[in-house]
Formats: sequence, structure tokens, C-alpha cells
Amino acid sequence: MAQRLQLSEREITVWYRAVLGLFFSSGLVIAALLTRLPDVAHGLGLSSGPMGMLLLGMTLGSFTAVSFSGAAVAKFGSRTCIAAAYAVTIVGMLLIGVGVHLSSFPLVLVGLIFQGLSSAISNVASNVQGVSNERALGRYVTPIMHGFFSIGTVVGAAIGTLDTALGVPFMVHMFYFAAAVAFIVFFSLRKCHSESYGQDDTRALATVGTYRVRDAWRDKHTLLIGLFVMGMALAEGSANDWVALALTHDYGTSSPVGSAGYFTFVAAMMVGRLAGTVFLNRYGRVRVLRVTCTLALGGLTLFIFAPNVPLGFAGLLIWGLGASLGFPTGMSAASDDPLKSAVRVSVVSTIGYAAFLGGPPLLGLLGEHFGIRNGLLAVLIFVAVSLYLTRYLEPRKKPAVYTESLPVIREIRTQD
Repeated sequence: MAQRLQLSEREITVWYRAVLGLFFSSGLVIAALLTRLPDVAHGLGLSSGPMGMLLLGMTLGSFTAVSFSGAAVAKFGSRTCIAAAYAVTIVGMLLIGVGVHLSSFPLVLVGLIFQGLSSAISNVASNVQGVSNERALGRYVTPIMHGFFSIGTVVGAAIGTLDTALGVPFMVHMFYFAAAVAFIVFFSLRKCHSESYGQDDTRALATVGTYRVRDAWRDKHTLLIGLFVMGMALAEGSANDWVALALTHDYGTSSPVGSAGYFTFVAAMMVGRLAGTVFLNRYGRVRVLRVTCTLALGGLTLFIFAPNVPLGFAGLLIWGLGASLGFPTGMSAASDDPLKSAVRVSVVSTIGYAAFLGGPPLLGLLGEHFGIRNGLLAVLIFVAVSLYLTRYLEPRKKPAVYTESLPVIREIRTQD
């Protein structure tokens, strides 16, 4: 028999903190690998081209996942998908660590496939959790959630940079990162709730029951938001994968400087996301995103053409600030209709993470022939397209809709 369960303000706040923990963990997973990519390349004896082909392992995993991640979240629920995906993530991290230690290309490839597969699913499910909790809180907080992803990358990058400087073996580095991620995710999931929270039952049965993942893929507005997110995800993902190697290969710096460059980018992303909510609420999505997309274009251009390392770092700072709000604001735009948000967010985040994970390995092929910095010119085109598409992120409803619906969004259907 179905019954209504009303969550208290404190329980909703605890849920919010748990979601922040999930996003933080995702950042740790990314940073654990990306800050030590030069060590992976050195351990396996690979140049930028073969490294790009190796990173296609993550692409294979992620593109396998994007074909069913939205449907999986809709069928099994976001919490179940997050738990299963992170279990696979941990295995992948361990395989990569052991593979580099043994100089085994196949083992690292399998680990990357696992990590790509699991990260695509866990990130889609975490975004569904995030927008559900946002509705329950009654205010826009997705940039802060993604800010905690950036905090995770900053913390992970700082530890990774220190590990590089101290000469900590890559396998040890990956093992203790995997243990930390497992611990945080386990305790966070215990405080999360169903994504159906906040839906009025009658309207939900009539609307959500007939709105499927395939319907969202046919929705022009949803796809335009997805294309916007694609460009900004590529701007973020290309930096994550190639900044450290661009600094060491194209600029001719050392591995610690390459790690510091990655740290600079993710720190700028973190600042932009934590501070961006204020500007979004004050000036609106479209005006703020036009500014940030322009900053991303300028910063990326500066990094590509900078004649020296200091200017390159300045470009990274501007690039990171500019790319910071694109992905989380796209998630908020996809969730404007609360009765369709879980499905629409799963589709938009699927598109975004496909670009985030799939684009950078292809850039490695360009980098092999033209240099990594010149290969990044392709990203400029996608960011320019995102700048044009900002008009489609205008809220269809005023933010006050959250406040007005608070009596409804305090309820969740459960089974006893």
C-alpha cells in the first residue's frame, strides 16, 4: 500500500550534503587519473597519439553506457545505478594502477573501459539525484553541486601534484584514491532519496508515465540544450585530458608544472561554480552564460597561442572560469519541467558526458599530427556553437515556481 512520507527540512539538507558527496567523489575519480597521465604515458612508453588511442578505452566504455544509461536510471532508479556504477569504477581504478605498474597496455585499457562505462552511468544518475534535491530545497543549487565536483578535482589534483613531486608510485596513488571514493560514496548513498520525490501523484502518473527516454531524444528543445552542454563539456573535458600533456609536450615544461597547470584549470572551475549561483539568480541564465562562454573562447585561444608559460597559465585561468557554469546550468535548464526532469536530465547529461569523455581522445589524434595546442582549435568551434545556443536556456518558468510548489515537493511516494 502506498503512503506519503514527508521529509523534514533537516532531512532534505542532509540529502543535499549527500549529493555533494557524490559529486565530490566523481571529481576525485577524474583527478586521480588525469593528474598522473604523464606517468601513465611514461610507464607504458606512449606518445600523444598512442595515448589518445588508449584513452579511447574510456570512450568505448562511455559510449556503450550512453546507449542505455538514461533508460537504466529510469528503470532501476538513480541510487541503484550509482551504487553499481561506482563498484565498477573502483575495479577500473585498481586495474589501471596495476596495469601501469606492470607496463601492461591491455590491463590499463580494460581499466579505462570500466571507468568510462561506470562514470557515464554514475554521472547521469547523480545529475538526476541533484535536480530532484534541488526541487526539494526550493532554490537553484546545481552549480554548487558541480562546484563540489570541481572541489573534488582540485583536491585530487593537489594530492596528485604532491604525489608526482614526492615520487609516489602510480599504483599506490590509484589504490588509496579508490579506497577514499568507496568510503564517501557508501555513506552518501545512505542519505539519498528517490528522484520521484516532489511529484504530485496524479499529474506524475498522467505525464511521467507516458514520457519516455525516447520521447526526450525526439524533443527539439531538449536536444538543443544537449548540444549546448556538449560544447561546454568538450571545453572542460579537453582541458582535463590534455592540459598537463600540452604543458609538458608543447610548452616543454616538467611533469610537476603540467600537474600544476591542470590544478590551475580545475581551481578556476571550482571558483566559477561556487560563485556562479549568485550571478545566475541575479542576472539570469542567458546573460551569464553569454559572458562565461565568451571567457571560455578567450581563455582557450590564449592558451593555444601563448608564447610562454605564464601567459599559458593565464589562459587556463580564464578558460576554467568560462567553462565552469555550462554543464550545471544545462542540467537546470533540462529540469525546468519537474514532471519530465528525470528523463530530460538523463538525456542531456548523456550527451554532455559523451562529449566530455569521447571528444578528448579524438583530439589526441589531431595532437599527434599538429601538436596538442593546435588540436584544441577544434574545441573553439564547439564552444562558439554553445555561445549561440545560450538563447535556448531561457527558463520557461520563473524560478519562483520552486517556492510556490514547496507544499507539493515535500512529499515522496514510498512502498511499505
